[in-house]
Amino acid sequence: MSKPNTHTELASDLSISRIVTGLWQIADMERDQQTLDLDRTAQSMKAYAEAGLTTFDMADHYGSAEEIAGIFTRKYAGSDDVQILTKWVPEPGGSSRDTVRNAVQRSIDRLQTDRLDLLQYHAWSYADPSYLDELFYLQELRDEGLIRHLGLTNFDTAHLSIVLETGINVVSNQICFSLLDQRAANGMTRLCEEKGLSILAFGTLAGGFLAEHWLGQPEPAMEDLKTWSQMKYKRYIDEAGGWAPFQNLLTALKQTADEHRVSMANIASRFILEQPAVGAVIIGARLGESEHIQNNRAILNFTPKEECWHAIRETLNDLTPIPGDCGDEYRKPPFLTASGDLSHHIDTLPPPYPTKPGADGRIRALSGTVWEDLAGFSRAVRKGDRILVSGTTATHGDRVIGGKDPAAQAHFVIDKIEGALRSLGGRLEDVVRTRVYIRNIDDWEPVSRAHGQRFDHIQPANTLVQAGLIGEDYLVEMEAEAIVGGAGDVEE
Repeated sequence: MSKPNTHTELASDLSISRIVTGLWQIADMERDQQTLDLDRTAQSMKAYAEAGLTTFDMADHYGSAEEIAGIFTRKYAGSDDVQILTKWVPEPGGSSRDTVRNAVQRSIDRLQTDRLDLLQYHAWSYADPSYLDELFYLQELRDEGLIRHLGLTNFDTAHLSIVLETGINVVSNQICFSLLDQRAANGMTRLCEEKGLSILAFGTLAGGFLAEHWLGQPEPAMEDLKTWSQMKYKRYIDEAGGWAPFQNLLTALKQTADEHRVSMANIASRFILEQPAVGAVIIGARLGESEHIQNNRAILNFTPKEECWHAIRETLNDLTPIPGDCGDEYRKPPFLTASGDLSHHIDTLPPPYPTKPGADGRIRALSGTVWEDLAGFSRAVRKGDRILVSGTTATHGDRVIGGKDPAAQAHFVIDKIEGALRSLGGRLEDVVRTRVYIRNIDDWEPVSRAHGQRFDHIQPANTLVQAGLIGEDYLVEMEAEAIVGGAGDVEE
């Protein structure tokens, strides 16, 4: 196995270092009203660029990270070819076109540039289709020249497919991917390879836990951990089976590291870098405090032996797989965040659709499609503890979502059903019956698999039939019935 290239091409006009320096710890360094010397912190970035680590990753909510990077590129980058990757993480509930423009312009101003190299977008809830509007607005700004390329962050496989099949052009998906967290290997890597996208992997060092310091050490208490990253990734360790199997993983890492005369962190990051579709790993830095520039460079400077990878894979079999798909830690339990919930990220998730009271104690939810006004129906109606969801297609405004891909359309249809249920006080888990109608009989399997992915833990009564759907672009239509507080409250 040969040494990998030092850079990877996200697009024909954007090449990034395969070892990206992450600046999320700027926010941690500034917590409790601590202040950083922005100029001095920016100056410390120069050593990374001079060592060939030319790419830096940040976000609009990583404290002063964008301002620091702006000072760096203006005063200290010199002739170095530097790439600045940032993110926009909007408040849930949807944003206007002007709000999106203002958010992009704010990052441009902070970074002291004319356009963003790569803007990565995060969505809090797929049941609220306004995330697609925000992506459409971002694509307009890319076409205008304020953004060079769009990427995603924390998207799962199904919704990455929805975005791509709908015609939104993205070049990357930044997700957690580590020895502890192998969710990306369950389908994300295949989709990214198929579509030519790069995975930007964070969490490869698990907040520093995948290192010599923790080998043979007693399990730390959560209250004794000092950084947000440690608090976050201790939850991953617990979810993966606990401290004992984690120590077994560290032992295998140590043996492999000693054999290659590199650090355990080098092995942990290089293992992920070798996975299909992974374009880069992102390693956090506490600028001016704890820098590991030469150690990070060493990730690319050795040739790993396949038998060593095999030994590590054997150890991974002893871990409990992290549940769900990529990004689920920000959308559903178990919330694998520093606080164990979303309290330090968002206050609440607003209902996806407006509701109106009706006759007889009914409450109606409206998704705003042209069909509801044309045919005089509601997306869903609640009466007492029952919620009835109308036949739902992959319509959003005047657009068909999911293109010609039946699975992508099916996932978006289920998102709309979930959005209607949430708006009326229900959950997807309350569904007791679904009816699925498909245009083409050959689509039964991808549609059924999409239904299975979303309802596998619920298993409602279901009927699937071939039907002549109205609207030639629609491949699948689905309706649902739910009983709020029904079977889900029955104790076994």
